[in-house]
Amino acid sequence: MSHLLTTLSKKKEVDTIIRDTLEKVLVLRFGRASDLVCLQQDHIVCFAFHSSSVLPAFQFCCFFFRIKVICCAILFIQLSKAARDVSKFATVALVDVDSEDIQVYVKYFDITLIPSTVFFFNAHHMKMDYGTADHTKWIGAFHTKQDFIDVVEAIYRGAMKGKLIVNCPLPPEHIPKYQILYKDV
Repeated sequence: MSHLLTTLSKKKEVDTIIRDTLEKVLVLRFGRASDLVCLQQDHIVCFAFHSSSVLPAFQFCCFFFRIKVICCAILFIQLSKAARDVSKFATVALVDVDSEDIQVYVKYFDITLIPSTVFFFNAHHMKMDYGTADHTKWIGAFHTKQDFIDVVEAIYRGAMKGKLIVNCPLPPEHIPKYQILYKDV
């Protein structure tokens, strides 16, 4: 339900929300409105599983995109519902990676896999040690709604103690694993 969450498509909007979100964790989900994993994460695709006309198309799509099948087969976070649960200590916003104006952030945070989620607190980029090579962002969708809440809460607690990097509270099997390949290194 990405229409329930703030969607940012201009650099100035992203700059403003980063600067103006104080004493709360800012969760920026970089992705596309048309991507299956992003839709699942935003809780738009959930109704499609109950519609018999959409299910064959989804199964056909999953047959050819095995990587997305693995991601979509698991119950993912529903950001629109979780946003309400974390609203006392976090703000959730969606960022459209296809917008020309946003490409500055896409390059800066090296958003190559979507969805990617970046966290801020009082205009400081918050990092989390997930046990992967990249601590700057969460790559992929969250396994459950509670996983998302736990990650945001851990970032908030660490930020309140003055930390810029915190340890991930999730078990390793709930953390998506990706191999990071660096271009021109």
